Amino acid sequence: MNETVSTARVPFRTATWSRVLLAVLAVTEAVVGGWALLVPRGFYDDFPLPGHPWVALLPPYNEHLLRDFGGLNLGFGLMLAVAAVTLDRLLIRTVLAGYLLYSVPHLTFHLGHLGHFDMVDAVGQVVVLAFCVLIPAILLFLTRKAPGGE
Repeated sequence: MNETVSTARVPFRTATWSRVLLAVLAVTEAVVGGWALLVPRGFYDDFPLPGHPWVALLPPYNEHLLRDFGGLNLGFGLMLAVAAVTLDRLLIRTVLAGYLLYSVPHLTFHLGHLGHFDMVDAVGQVVVLAFCVLIPAILLFLTRKAPGGE
């Protein structure tokens, strides 16, 4: 059986930034995902910090959806971590495209539902969710194939 394995890695000139940004996303997704999966009620009541219940401001509580959200985020965290370690261009770009399919609608939804938030939390939420779109977009740019090769 002939198996083809991708060996196209991110060019050296962008490898460090790619690895750092992928690791930031991986750790963020692992923390958020682990919290939502293992302690869904605590995540609902206290995310991102006690006294700033971003999730609870969009009721109702649903344990099933929070655990699914946690598993989704843990899965993305794992894929982002593997991409950061291997720096395989196809893996990175595939994971980032999938991540954007999740993060762009997530940001879009929240931009239309800020009415329940005080100013600090509304701005904080928009900034955090915008970074979840901007970082993958920057990484897709950094990991593109240069014209004529590497």
